[in-house]
Amino acid sequence: MREETKNWITYSEENLEAAKILLESGLYNPCLQNIQQSIEKALKSLFIENEISLKKTHNIMELKTTLQNNNRSIELTEDECDFLDSIYLPSKYPIGSALPYFHPDEKICKDSISLAERIINEVTNLVG
Repeated sequence: MREETKNWITYSEENLEAAKILLESGLYNPCLQNIQQSIEKALKSLFIENEISLKKTHNIMELKTTLQNNNRSIELTEDECDFLDSIYLPSKYPIGSALPYFHPDEKICKDSISLAERIINEVTNLVG
């Protein structure tokens, strides 16, 4: 595994740990923001490891599609990508809830943490 790949995975894991702390504090929007960032960085580590040109984007679906187009698939459904993409801006800026039709809660955050753990584990296995 490349050193730069390790750095991206480390940052991904740190975002996940931050999300867990934020969940315990009842801070759901920033919890979801860190989950989104965790998954984004995990996916970008695959770009680094596989020498795939990395375009500046926060769009999870775009990252997943680019990986697929480069024969690097990740188990992330379209619904999961849509959910993660719905988090980015609203959780980062005060334009409403991180989710378009309801406010995040403990269950959504816990489910999202499980999703991030699954993706990080898959990415870690893929890069060795």
